[in-house]
Amino acid sequence: MKIFHHPGFAAPLGEHIMPISKFALVADRIREVLPDVAINPPAPISEEDLARVHSPEYIAAIKTGKPRELAESQKFPWSPELFPSVCLTNGGVLAAAHLALEEGTSAALASGFHHSCSDHGEGFCTFNGLVVALEALRAEGKIRTAAVLDLDLHYGNGTASLAGSRPWLRALSIYGNDYWRNACYRDVRERHHEDGTNHFSVPLIPSGGSDRRVLMDALDQNLGWLLEGGRPDILLYQAGADPLRDDPYSPLDLSHEDLMERDRIVFEFSKANALPVAWVLAGGYSKDIRKVVDVHVNTARVWREVLG
Repeated sequence: MKIFHHPGFAAPLGEHIMPISKFALVADRIREVLPDVAINPPAPISEEDLARVHSPEYIAAIKTGKPRELAESQKFPWSPELFPSVCLTNGGVLAAAHLALEEGTSAALASGFHHSCSDHGEGFCTFNGLVVALEALRAEGKIRTAAVLDLDLHYGNGTASLAGSRPWLRALSIYGNDYWRNACYRDVRERHHEDGTNHFSVPLIPSGGSDRRVLMDALDQNLGWLLEGGRPDILLYQAGADPLRDDPYSPLDLSHEDLMERDRIVFEFSKANALPVAWVLAGGYSKDIRKVVDVHVNTARVWREVLG
């Protein structure tokens, strides 16, 4: 089994709530606990691949830093290292998707950047690696249809906006915080965006106790939606660390064990339906970064157990 990682995934952000160092920390832990899993460096994504999803003006802003407001629309401080780093993370997602088609499964220790929209970034998300990778696969003739399963704490608004003009893509977001116009809504009852025919969302309302059942019921009742209209050629799974109860953004009472069961359900779903699956990291803002790393390493453990 193979995972993709590159030290260049981490752009220099300085003091920032986004724990950019987690990519390397997760890779190091996987080398320790899953020594039979190979970790390989991906090639960077091409500008041609980015241009199928993102506007020329936005790509140029991330590359040059001008205009600065657009270059920092994702809430990252711009630096010359930003563009190379996000090209590598997007390249990691594409490499994992390629390998999933060839061998059944893979992963990238990079974010899917699900808040990123066509002409700007949001919520620490620059280029939408999920949709960029899928568009590249379609351009290569490798796939006709695809699905994205987003289990980050936050609603995947960017992916939903991009799915709206791509009828070949189905995007399901099961979330505990809404996210819209670069703002987070901790109380999911406060607002709800408009779903579309091929992008659907399920808010998780805290139960006042353990929310394991809330999450498991949402998965049980909605995963089948990804198969409506026919089995997609590939599934990209965004495995968020921030639903964990220790995350400062999470209103949900979910333990490490609960998130491992979440991952197990997803990987067993892909196995039962013969779905090539590639997974990526997402979220995780606990001050103790070890808790974030543990969630991601646990995803790798379950992945290895179910699909290895």
